[in-house]
Amino acid sequence: MEKFPLKKTNLASATTSINQATNPSYQSVNKKSKSGDQKLLNTTSLSVTSDDEMIDITPNTNPNYQYTTNSHHNNNHRNGEDSQDTVRTSPMHSAFGCDFNDHDGMGGISFSGMTDTSDDIPGIGQYEDFHTIDWQRDLAKDRMRHRYIVKRKQASIWHLIQGTHDAWSGWLCVLLVGVCTGVVAGVVDIGASWMTDLKFGICPQAFWLNREQCCWSSNETTFDIGNCSQWLTWSEIVTSSRFGFWAYVVSYFFYIVWALLFASLAASLVKMFAPYACGSGIPEIKTILSGFIIRSYLGKWTLLIKSVGIMLSVSAGLSLGKEGPMVHIASCIGNILSYLFPKYGTNEAKKREILSAAAAAGVSVAFGAPIGGVLFSLEEVSYYFPLKTLWRSFFCALIAAFILRSINPFGNQHSVLFFVEYNKPWIFFELVPFVGLGIMGGCIATLFIKANIWWCRYRKNSILGQYPVLEVLSVTLITAIIAFPNPYTRMNTSELIFLLFSQCGISNSDPLCDYNRNFTDVNKAIEIAAAGPGVYHAIWLLLLALIMKLIMTVFTFGMKVPCGLFIPSLALGAIMGRIVGIGMEQLAYNYPKNWIFSGECSTGENCITPGLYAMVGAAAVLGGVTRMTVSLVVIMFELTGGVLYIVPLMAAAMASKWVGDALGRQGIYDAHIALNGYPFLDSKDEFQHTTLAADVMQPKRNETLSVITQDSMTVDDIETLLKETEHNGYPVVVSKENQYLVGFVKRRDINLGIANGKRMIDGLCGQSMAIFTSAQPVQNLGPPALKLKKILDMAPITVTDQTPMETVVDMFRKLGLRQTLVTHNGRLLGVITKKDVLRHVKQMDNEDPNTVLFN
Repeated sequence: MEKFPLKKTNLASATTSINQATNPSYQSVNKKSKSGDQKLLNTTSLSVTSDDEMIDITPNTNPNYQYTTNSHHNNNHRNGEDSQDTVRTSPMHSAFGCDFNDHDGMGGISFSGMTDTSDDIPGIGQYEDFHTIDWQRDLAKDRMRHRYIVKRKQASIWHLIQGTHDAWSGWLCVLLVGVCTGVVAGVVDIGASWMTDLKFGICPQAFWLNREQCCWSSNETTFDIGNCSQWLTWSEIVTSSRFGFWAYVVSYFFYIVWALLFASLAASLVKMFAPYACGSGIPEIKTILSGFIIRSYLGKWTLLIKSVGIMLSVSAGLSLGKEGPMVHIASCIGNILSYLFPKYGTNEAKKREILSAAAAAGVSVAFGAPIGGVLFSLEEVSYYFPLKTLWRSFFCALIAAFILRSINPFGNQHSVLFFVEYNKPWIFFELVPFVGLGIMGGCIATLFIKANIWWCRYRKNSILGQYPVLEVLSVTLITAIIAFPNPYTRMNTSELIFLLFSQCGISNSDPLCDYNRNFTDVNKAIEIAAAGPGVYHAIWLLLLALIMKLIMTVFTFGMKVPCGLFIPSLALGAIMGRIVGIGMEQLAYNYPKNWIFSGECSTGENCITPGLYAMVGAAAVLGGVTRMTVSLVVIMFELTGGVLYIVPLMAAAMASKWVGDALGRQGIYDAHIALNGYPFLDSKDEFQHTTLAADVMQPKRNETLSVITQDSMTVDDIETLLKETEHNGYPVVVSKENQYLVGFVKRRDINLGIANGKRMIDGLCGQSMAIFTSAQPVQNLGPPALKLKKILDMAPITVTDQTPMETVVDMFRKLGLRQTLVTHNGRLLGVITKKDVLRHVKQMDNEDPNTVLFN
């Protein structure tokens, strides 16, 4: 906004035309009375400020107060009179009741919640817990702050330094977020790896080493269980033997005990110190990035407990992953570090730019996929994603991946545990089984989502929800008992995925690679061969693992421990894909000259890669569960380094999404948002109903609308209104009889303004008038008035009662509104809040509108 938008207009001609207006209810100036005193006409006065040359309509509806003039230096003269004495000036105001007058001769400005108001009334411009932010207000405040800084740059070197710091503070903030995220991810990876191996044994020479690190000093060539003499299993320590019945019983016992210990620690820490540290965190992050306030969800205690808890819960062997919680951990880091920069810490809309970059860094370190992280933030979690946020997210993800790569937590020169690299081209006909895997993945994902939401709703509404630690211990005990006998469920899930993704070579001793092959030349291509009995036995074990992991993940996701969903989803899809891949491989072995293989398999070389099917299946299930498409393909591509396989991954991801959308409208994160009643208005959904704003607004017709008048209510009247109603804000109108809209004021700001007035103004009492106009009251009698003009939003978004709800919903989505006011011919009729919109959408979709709990 320009400071002098009407500067080029000649003031004399402007006022002359106003004086000659035919409307008798407006007067251009307050003329002197013969006694020399200024007299206020008892009509609406249309005054022109000499300093700012703006028009201000200030109705006088309160007979107890008269209005005096503000004196400003003015060189303009009107009708031979000095306008300094005759013209009642009013400070130019912005949409938020902001004074733009110079306060220090430097051209400074003040506006609600940032400068003068923040000094006068502490806390203005902030939000209550479980409330939606006003995007437009916050972004406008930041634009004003930026203009103020730019304007003062030329004043001194210090102001120039301040302006420069403000310009690069965003890049510095995301740099710090990336560094901290990379360090925390490295610590989490190392800790989880060590504690996972602790369930099986210990390194006596150095207990802080995991099994692989312990075996690095050994001369043996493989580190399979039983081959490394440096690593002692618990059965060796207790019974001095690795094999036999008692050795198996001791190993089984220690596996269960360690799992229960880790799970109980994780659940207890969450319950006692940080209840918000449970779950994945992505549904809440999506809601927070859409403009919702959840205090402490991104706090320091949540960061600490989530980081420790995810190591414990992964080590307990539960069917969960640490990748989703890494997004929450990174967002906590982003939130905490944003307070080092007031530009972001004090402005909720600007803070969400940092949180979007932090979410990208979280996925970057979780999968070693910085580009996939940026696309994940853009596609899945972010609500407001301008271009500069894209660049900063890319930079933040890059730094985080670089730091994690420097730490090298897995010791394999890669940022993820299951990095594999393929180079075998795929056959065109294989697109058919790839799409088939996508369809199967969509079906499995839909089954999982519906079962998990049903169980979470049951937990929420039953007595089970009152005993979270007991539930965690019960699920852990059942998981450990079932998982240990099956080697594919006993091992760490990331190791299982790596095994399923990998190709069978000369060094693989797992039953999955029990083919009738003779390796005579290491450099020779692997020949296609018949599957041995070990492969068929492994398939049965993998089928059991698939069923077990699907069922246990349904009960695990949503428990009161940190738990992610990416790794279990990838594991389910990888098991399914590997089984299909083995089937295709054996089909090619038995019918190598069939036309479907295009002659590729007739040379005797292995033309089918079962590991590729595992990778495609993993992408299919994860895509069906989360409804990701572009970011999913990029993440899987970065995971495997396989440029050749983008088309199979795209085909499976799209088939999975189509099937998932056909069988169930919501992904797992959106379903949990709806379950918790968060006010998330998805920008991807379409509103296709023909209703009007009048059908949705509150109050309904013939009901009373709670309003505040601009200058005829006492402090007692306003406090009574606040006690009798629970609205988050109130429209300000001219008067009870003349309900023309003046502005909108938030409940929190009114409370702060009244409390500050009672503390700062002598003689202020319940009978003091509350004034929301810029005119200065002159007391003839009674206590001093409370001026609340600065907390008034004078440009609230309004619609008419005949506006289609399709337009209103689009306004809420694209402008990030908290509420909009409904008018008819300029007169106020009602209010539509975000909660009203969400309930109306659910009602139109034949869902329960009462599930929306917050505004």
